[in-house]
Amino acid sequence: MKQKVSGRPGAGIATFFGAAGLTLSVIAAPSFAADCEPMEKREANVPDQKPAFEGQTRACGVKTQQAIAIDVVAKGLVKPWAVEPLADGGWLVTEKTGQLRHVTKDGKVGEPVKGIPEVDARRQGGLLDIELGPSFASDRVIYWSYSEPRVGGNATSVARGKLAQDYRSLSDVKVIFRAQPAFDGAKHFGSRLAFGPDGMLYISLGERSEDVMRPQAQQHNSHMGKMIRIKPDGSVPADNPFLKTTAALPEIWSLGHRNVQSAAFDARGKLWIVEHGTKGGDEINLIEKGRNYGWPIQAYGEEYTDVPIEVADTWRDGVEQPVYYWDPNIAPSGAQFYSGNAFPEWKGNLFIGGLKDKDLVRIVIEGDKVTGEERLLADRRQRIRDVRAGPDGFLYVVTDDGELWRIRPKS
Repeated sequence: MKQKVSGRPGAGIATFFGAAGLTLSVIAAPSFAADCEPMEKREANVPDQKPAFEGQTRACGVKTQQAIAIDVVAKGLVKPWAVEPLADGGWLVTEKTGQLRHVTKDGKVGEPVKGIPEVDARRQGGLLDIELGPSFASDRVIYWSYSEPRVGGNATSVARGKLAQDYRSLSDVKVIFRAQPAFDGAKHFGSRLAFGPDGMLYISLGERSEDVMRPQAQQHNSHMGKMIRIKPDGSVPADNPFLKTTAALPEIWSLGHRNVQSAAFDARGKLWIVEHGTKGGDEINLIEKGRNYGWPIQAYGEEYTDVPIEVADTWRDGVEQPVYYWDPNIAPSGAQFYSGNAFPEWKGNLFIGGLKDKDLVRIVIEGDKVTGEERLLADRRQRIRDVRAGPDGFLYVVTDDGELWRIRPKS
């Protein structure tokens, strides 16, 4: 049984009223070469669904010309979830089971850093993302997200602390954000952290997956299924979009998300996220203040039980369309825009960790449209959990098999 098709697919401009009374427009993508070979050739899970505009799915395949080499920098990590390169050539790596570790530039994995709070590491929970503070070079402050045990269950929290010079301990640890409400579950915590060019901390949150929780992605009195924007100390910026909305939680920046495990700013300062959809519905979204991104009332794909998503259409007035979606899924986790010099042809490209097909997804973006896609490293057959760019211009990834890799030009 496949999902019904609805909405207004095709070219043109649609104008409607969006969140916070903003007038929004969806503009059809420019036409691409008719003879382009799409990267994705497998049968779609929901073949009757049609994209809202040309180029929204199955982009042209592209191929990296520069030969690449993969160095295995470290092994033996336990369920690594995020990697953060350091200026001195080392890395910070979170392990989902609750450990933060320092890996030296020669690949030595250190003992767990002392001071990380207790995590609930069941299923998708645990110690999640890690991000250096904007002034890390001078104050040593880092930020991390995790599933925090709570009365009534758990939820995603964000803490900050000062990392010792020897990378062995944290001091002045403080929880600066606690998603509400708590829920006794073990799925869809999000969660990526990204500092914007405005100096604010953006946090991605899942909607907790269960049917009873899904509607909260559309509700302003819940943090579930939202992008969050706070100051580095945890306070709320005065220009957040819902400060004057009755009963709205003030930290909310955008709503209508399912489970966002990828968030990155491009060179222009625009925030992009990649979120887990249902079967045939993973999405890239370009995030703007106060906008609604649809889940669960607008979505592509179908349930993992092969039935339609009960309340979803592929087009809803007042709801943003994804810039791009995948059917079949890629299961995205971790993302990074490339701005280094080691791979000139990758400048401005978005890299996404692929869990389902065990590859690194390269997305070519022109303006705000996807124009090309490539799958890298599939021959290594490891689920790529996170990808980050180092100060040396190389890419670094961690895999579910417990490895840290360096991606560099082949000599």
